[in-house]
Amino acid sequence: MDCSRSSKYNWVMVFLVAVMLIGGTECGHVHSKGECAPSTPDREAFKMMPCMGASKDVDYPVSQRCCDQVKKLGQSTSCLCAVMLSKTAELVGSKPDIAITIPKRCNIVDRPVGYNCGGYVLP
Repeated sequence: MDCSRSSKYNWVMVFLVAVMLIGGTECGHVHSKGECAPSTPDREAFKMMPCMGASKDVDYPVSQRCCDQVKKLGQSTSCLCAVMLSKTAELVGSKPDIAITIPKRCNIVDRPVGYNCGGYVLP
């Protein structure tokens, strides 16, 4: 599959996941008390789309946009972990064992090294 077809496929998947998530809320409002409150891990996963390639392949270059989002989301380690293990991340093909390497690949100094994230340990 060439890059343009792969990219189109990824965006179609993102759109379908968005429709599913919005359809599952009451009038588009989210009432959450979880790790990413007031949002949900699945909604926050959409902010991580710049990291899509890097979450599937350890050799894929991590963009500055991705690193900026990881740093922002990483202010809550439990939310970052929940996003990496979310249904949205799974649906777009993210691999948790690779996704957990992104904070280190971004050279985030204050990352939560050793944090247990659903059976994966952040490096």
